[in-house]
Amino acid sequence: MKRSEINEIIAYTIKAAEEFRIPLPPFAYYTPEEWMHIPTDEAELADTMLGWDVTDFATGDYSHVGLTVFTFRNGNFNQQAKYPKPYCEKLLFVRDGQILPFHFHWHKMEDIINRGGGNLNVTLYNSTKDGEFADTEVVVRVDGKVLQVEAGGTVCLRPGQSITLVPGQYHQWQGVPGSGDIALFEVSTTNDDRVDNRFYQAQSRIPEVEEDTAAIYLIFADYMAASQNKCV
Repeated sequence: MKRSEINEIIAYTIKAAEEFRIPLPPFAYYTPEEWMHIPTDEAELADTMLGWDVTDFATGDYSHVGLTVFTFRNGNFNQQAKYPKPYCEKLLFVRDGQILPFHFHWHKMEDIINRGGGNLNVTLYNSTKDGEFADTEVVVRVDGKVLQVEAGGTVCLRPGQSITLVPGQYHQWQGVPGSGDIALFEVSTTNDDRVDNRFYQAQSRIPEVEEDTAAIYLIFADYMAASQNKCV
């Protein structure tokens, strides 16, 4: 993805969050310079991958297949003594008609909550031991109600509704075209998107960035480079 595209996407999402009346914390607006000189008492922000993330899943077509994420809080798989939070909270911003490709999580259990905007279609499969789609009924909970969904079946989440997804459960979603952008929230167990996603078809979760212009905001994939300047 081009840096100019990432800048535009984050700016769009900040404006949309204001329209959805979703307040963002101060670090949502940190500049690259602020991230590069983050004080030690805020090291948790980078160490638990808080802040922005943008991906087109290596499709080159973000408007059709993509996702914008803002992570409010998280733990850390590899530093559990230092960051023991067993939970994670994210804003998942879905553009009108945008698709998230089929994937499951090895460890994470999550609730996906439609906080407003359009409707979201979630398509479900169980996974087999070798990572294929299973031809078995999917048991899923929507707002605490147990549903049985046929393999490849779809659940529609309208504003206010939520679905619980368990490890090994393939899911793809799409904002219903014409229904508008959607502000989803994810409440889950501790998450590390670098290692806990299994895509049905090979996809790159973390974008390779073409630096065609200066960054206005950083995404979490930038933090490693930023951390080369030690905390002050």
